[in-house]
Amino acid sequence: MSQQRSKLEISQYILEHIPKEAEVTRIEYEGPAIALYTRRPEILIEQSSIITDIVSIIRKRIVIRSDPEVRLSERQTQKIIKEVVPAEAEITNINFDPSLGEVIIEAKKPGLVIGKNGAVLQEIIRRTRWRPRILRSPPLPSKIISHMRHFLHSESKERERILRTVGERIFRPLIYEVGDIRITALGGFQEVGRSAILVQTRESQVLLDCGINPGASTPFDTFPRLDVSQFDLEALDAVVISHAHLDHCGLLPFLFKYGYDGPVYCSAPTSSLMTLLQLDYLDVLSKQGVVPPYDQKDVRECVLHTFPLRYGVVTDIAPDIRLTLHNAGHILGSSVIHLHIGEGFHNIVYTGDFKYGRTVLLEPAATEFPRVETIITESTYGAPQDIMPSRSEAEQRLATVINETLDKHGKVLIPVPAVGRAQEIMLIIDSYMRKGIIKEAPVFIEGMISEATAIHTAYPEYLAKKLETASYMRE
Repeated sequence: MSQQRSKLEISQYILEHIPKEAEVTRIEYEGPAIALYTRRPEILIEQSSIITDIVSIIRKRIVIRSDPEVRLSERQTQKIIKEVVPAEAEITNINFDPSLGEVIIEAKKPGLVIGKNGAVLQEIIRRTRWRPRILRSPPLPSKIISHMRHFLHSESKERERILRTVGERIFRPLIYEVGDIRITALGGFQEVGRSAILVQTRESQVLLDCGINPGASTPFDTFPRLDVSQFDLEALDAVVISHAHLDHCGLLPFLFKYGYDGPVYCSAPTSSLMTLLQLDYLDVLSKQGVVPPYDQKDVRECVLHTFPLRYGVVTDIAPDIRLTLHNAGHILGSSVIHLHIGEGFHNIVYTGDFKYGRTVLLEPAATEFPRVETIITESTYGAPQDIMPSRSEAEQRLATVINETLDKHGKVLIPVPAVGRAQEIMLIIDSYMRKGIIKEAPVFIEGMISEATAIHTAYPEYLAKKLETASYMRE
């Protein structure tokens, strides 16, 4: 049976098992999921077991979207939301994503927006035909996240085109049987920086990371070897980004500059953080008088083509490849990448940077995978002589240096990466000052650290469990 025939059969199976009263208007392949457009989405959302049963048979992700013709205007929808949601919920922001048919509601008390047994959500869906996505209002607003949402809204038609183009490519007919697999290092092997790994099957090509080497002095050593014969931009099915540091995502917009029109997969925090760092990279090069390899337009193309994924969700990214992301414990949203090739034929795990030790900021990296044949692992600081001091020793040394400097009426300057390390040190200093271990003193932070921290507060579910529930993270 051909893949094309399977698509027709899948559509027919779905229609046969969906209640007629849901009024399905069309079925689309959008990105890594099958989208059901319906005039009455509340029927399928209320009876979610119907979709669960269908997914278990067809083994494809299904998303419910309201038909655009039945959605109220954004202004009317905002008015109804404010009528339906109790004022005590303290809504701080309402945004729309027309390409997904979603209304994003940020509130200080999200439970009140959901309502008992989801009653308020159901009322919003029934009256507006928009599907709500409820988020806790972050204590620090992020300019990057706000700009990204505004851009996605303004380019919703282009986003819809991308969704369908990607969907058709993922669910295209298989030409070759699953067989040999090739892994090509384009950068990041026996060096720190410019991580990029090309995974090729007989059917598909996937790029894992696309970074730069910020410390290199020549273009040849700065960028991945995209000039090798194995790499064909037009044949590339997907790019998967492990995390937002520039040595893993810094050259990604360059692919769009030269015509890449495919998807980028990463966690939601990674999408926001890598946009911040790519824009900062352009700013730094400009101040240094260096011609950048891409511009802001290419960064925006990245945003348009990015499909954020949650940890643990299995997602089709090519006809013969599925992807699952797992926590890597390195920075916010950092991911261990697990590729499932064929129906159990071969499994590849690429760690990117990872950390097994528990930190104040993050949970330790995932360690268990159902099945793995090939592991590609980061090994910086992995040599026998790379013995690091214990966590408590490092924290005590930091506290001692700060106290000694303050005793001498000095100023403590801590040069630190804006993403990850900065937030960890800020939490340590805050904790030690609260406990009286470090003397009270004003703490000033640079602007980019403020924005990176705001992004951290927007994704509390990706932080360490103790930190996620900490009161000052919600103030």
